[in-house]
Amino acid sequence: MTKIYVGNFPFSTSEDDLRKLFAPYGAVESVTLPTDRDTGRPRGFGFVEMSASDAARAIQNLNGKSIGGRPLRVNEAQERKGGFGGRRNA
Repeated sequence: MTKIYVGNFPFSTSEDDLRKLFAPYGAVESVTLPTDRDTGRPRGFGFVEMSASDAARAIQNLNGKSIGGRPLRVNEAQERKGGFGGRRNA
């Protein structure tokens, strides 16, 4: 399975919208849309999991595609390295 990062889509985009967008390129295993911890609203990016060959095809065809007047950023997700994320109380 390959995890794909999808960014810069409209905040109104749902998991179902992303699933439909990626479906023509293969079987979508999962869709995740992180939400803001304080507001509960979507953060404007998400992740889609597909087989490696389907993911490559989807990335090639969807990166830069305009959705709601915004060009999508679609690429293979990179693992986070180190750090604790979030806010720090120094």
